[in-house]
Amino acid sequence: MPRFAANISFLFTELPFEARFMAAARAGFTGVEMLRPYDHAPTELRDLIEEAGLELVLFNTPVHDWDEGGRGVAAIAGEEARFRDEFELALAYAEVLAPRHIHIMSGLAAGVAALESYIANLDWAARHVPAQSLTIEPINPYDIPGYFLNDLPLAMDVLQAVDAPNLRLQFDAYHLYRIHGDVGAQWPQVRDHVAHVQVAGVPGRHEPTGGEIDYPAFFEMLDADGYGGWVSGEYNPAGATGDGLGWLLPQA
Repeated sequence: MPRFAANISFLFTELPFEARFMAAARAGFTGVEMLRPYDHAPTELRDLIEEAGLELVLFNTPVHDWDEGGRGVAAIAGEEARFRDEFELALAYAEVLAPRHIHIMSGLAAGVAALESYIANLDWAARHVPAQSLTIEPINPYDIPGYFLNDLPLAMDVLQAVDAPNLRLQFDAYHLYRIHGDVGAQWPQVRDHVAHVQVAGVPGRHEPTGGEIDYPAFFEMLDADGYGGWVSGEYNPAGATGDGLGWLLPQA
């Protein structure tokens, strides 16, 4: 079975944020990720992660206007200075927290200028910090309408254009199923470019059990292919988080 991480921006939200790290460890997770660490001091987060004996797998670049509908600026022409400032903030946190990956959000944009800005910003970021793994993630247009990186072929074109070894694909099975369908058919096409995997059930974005994605078969495919990265649960629990963690157990 893969190594499993918990996205504590989604899981264990019945607990205060500071308590979610230990809850994740007690539930059997060995890693955690989060959407945005920036409401907490990096040293505070480091101490919570170390106390729980966890690895920090991933966090996103800052989106300071999230509540107003912002979803990043990497693909927004004219926002290059803001992108660099926000990326530097992510790096300041990474210096303390040592995340395996930083996910760069594209933002809401469209068109040729957006593509050019996206490629240029990603190229700058990847070469600015070559030792840090960076990811991009296609997000379905139903959950985030207008998100620039909204399908797998576009993501692959961007990765090819940037051509940096530390910029790779974040394979979110939930989003990719909603965009393209069968994730088992998508995986073989891109597996060599994948740095990180996320899972959630379809429909509903609840636990990765039942539903339209055969996750036991998907996990077996990852094992058979020798995938050595993390698989993170990024879903909205249908009830209390602890009641829906049977998917972590090895399948008979």
